[in-house]
Amino acid sequence: MLSFISVLIIIIGIIVYNAILIVPERENVIVERLGKFKDVLKPGLHFLIPFFDKAAYYQEVREQVIDIPSQSVITSDNIQVEVDGLLYLQVMDAKKASYGVGNYLAASINLAQTTMRSEVGKITLGGIFAEREAVNHKIIAEVDKASDPWGVKVLRYEVRDISPTRHVIETLEKQMEAEREKRAEITRATAEKEKLINVSMGERQMAINLSTGARQKRINEATGLAESIRLIADATSKSLQMVGEAIERPGGQDALKMKLVDQYIKQLSEVIEEGDVSIYPAELATLKGVFDELRSSGNSRNPTGSQNTVSQNTATQRSVSQRMER
Repeated sequence: MLSFISVLIIIIGIIVYNAILIVPERENVIVERLGKFKDVLKPGLHFLIPFFDKAAYYQEVREQVIDIPSQSVITSDNIQVEVDGLLYLQVMDAKKASYGVGNYLAASINLAQTTMRSEVGKITLGGIFAEREAVNHKIIAEVDKASDPWGVKVLRYEVRDISPTRHVIETLEKQMEAEREKRAEITRATAEKEKLINVSMGERQMAINLSTGARQKRINEATGLAESIRLIADATSKSLQMVGEAIERPGGQDALKMKLVDQYIKQLSEVIEEGDVSIYPAELATLKGVFDELRSSGNSRNPTGSQNTVSQNTATQRSVSQRMER
């Protein structure tokens, strides 16, 4: 009798355990009755009919992060890279997630890999790095559209790592080095070009400034010369006018003659002081010529004459010359 009561208590406990279902906040539970969908149980306390109702599926309704495994992808420029990512999704309809697909996690992972391989194959290796955001949005759009019948919402997708092969990395490094060298050469050439332009512009400006200065100098000199000529001409005209007026006055003719004689004497004295030619009056010049003729005749008649005669003639001639000079 005791054993029967124990068994009965155990059976009642099992029935009560199967009849009470507590659903946590993070899950939704799919209940089937006799193998057919009955209801979606929300978080809280629920009662089931034992042996008729069954909690068939437990669906996580929180946002889930799925690691997309790395896969080999060929870009449009025939470069092989390894690409992986992260997929963020959330179950929006527990019923569709349970009956729409066998395993929505595996289906989402495979779909994300397929879409990523297709999108990466459309762009170059450099485009993957430059257009990472665009690739992410395209993958989200494709996976979200395909997962809508599964009751799953794709929230985000991020390309996590892009790993080219070692050979590709070396090739890219050489390419980047060549590109840097090219930019350096372009920079140096541009700097040299700008230097030559600046030097030529400086020389041109200097030549313009010099020519402008020389032109202005000539203009100023010509203006000054013209002004001086004008002033001299005005002064000369006024002086001549004054001289003419003075000549017309009484005694003006005599004053003019005296002025001319004074200028003549002054200029003649200047010529005599600066010249090497001795000027004698006509009578003294004739007398000096007579003495020269006598001296030459005496020498021809007595070429071997005494020293005293020659000395006397020389002394006489020197005395006459000194007197004439005086």
